Amino acid sequence: MASEGFEPDVKVRTKEYRIGCIGAGMIMAECHLAAYREAGFNVMAIASRTKASAEKVAKRWSIATVHDTPEQLIEDSEVEIVDLAFPPDQQPALIRHALKQPHIKAILAQKPLALSVDEAVKLRDEAAKSGKILSVNQNMRYDQSMRVLKQIIDSGALGDIVFAQIDMHAIPHWQTFLQDYDRLTLANMSVHHLDVLRFLFGDPSEITTLTRKDPRTTFEHSDGITVSTLRFPSGVLAVSLEDVWSGPRQEGYLDDQHINWRVDGTKGVAKGTIGWPKGVASTLTYASTETTDGKWVSPSWDTMWFPHAFIGVMEQLQHAVKTGAPPALSVADNVKTMALVEAGYRSIDEGRTVKLSEISIKSAN
Repeated sequence: MASEGFEPDVKVRTKEYRIGCIGAGMIMAECHLAAYREAGFNVMAIASRTKASAEKVAKRWSIATVHDTPEQLIEDSEVEIVDLAFPPDQQPALIRHALKQPHIKAILAQKPLALSVDEAVKLRDEAAKSGKILSVNQNMRYDQSMRVLKQIIDSGALGDIVFAQIDMHAIPHWQTFLQDYDRLTLANMSVHHLDVLRFLFGDPSEITTLTRKDPRTTFEHSDGITVSTLRFPSGVLAVSLEDVWSGPRQEGYLDDQHINWRVDGTKGVAKGTIGWPKGVASTLTYASTETTDGKWVSPSWDTMWFPHAFIGVMEQLQHAVKTGAPPALSVADNVKTMALVEAGYRSIDEGRTVKLSEISIKSAN
């Protein structure tokens, strides 16, 4: 069945701005640049920690200019949008450098934006003061099943939402730089799910998170497998579970990695899968007493979270630059997701439910 009148993918409204990419790792080489090529975005320069890495990716994606350093790329007067894929301890300095350049119109940063909520708040305020757009790459909001789910919820087909869950049993690719940090799953994997729950249901009022070490992760970490329960002012109760162990991974063992999700409402249910662990399209099926006569309907699409969601991420930023409207993925909104992650860590550390009102995201001055 086709997409049933829903919009699983964005329409590309704006694509004329000149983009300079910083970073040459998996997320840039396999996701950002693959998506940008498909959408016809104008990527004109790249730089990374080492020039050799940047040159390799530039050759693969036919990028004309390779800069020696990220700073040189940011200073290139031809670059209008800086697309960052750099570790969170190094990202703030590059953002601040870009905010000082008169020719830079906007910056797309990775999550986590910084290593602390306080630093993220400072970046939010500095970007606002500069008049430039700072956007954060919360790409799961552009997963096709999440977009269609949002459209179904907003249409009222499910009635009032009662319960929601994201149930992950899959093994992430932990970037090597994460070995330098104590925080692991909540900040780097759960953040997708916690953010998309905010996208669907608004800001939660409280979170309770439990964790245990992941037997596969050899470096030191405070959080491996995580389970978070969120309560929303509307009454919605939600569970976000990240089982990053998900069973053995060895020759001859047929693993069953998957991410399932479900939303229960007073007038219907929607459920589906996230295709990322297997490199397939996400799925969705729903039944509503209001709109489907209680029968299950299954919209479908061929596009995937990785890489196609990244079209939406860069498109919303270019459109914000062109129209002057706020970006769909604003830094101010992302700070609220970072506060939710911070509240989860506080819940782990103190063994209690933490109210979001305990985490300050007000300006320091």
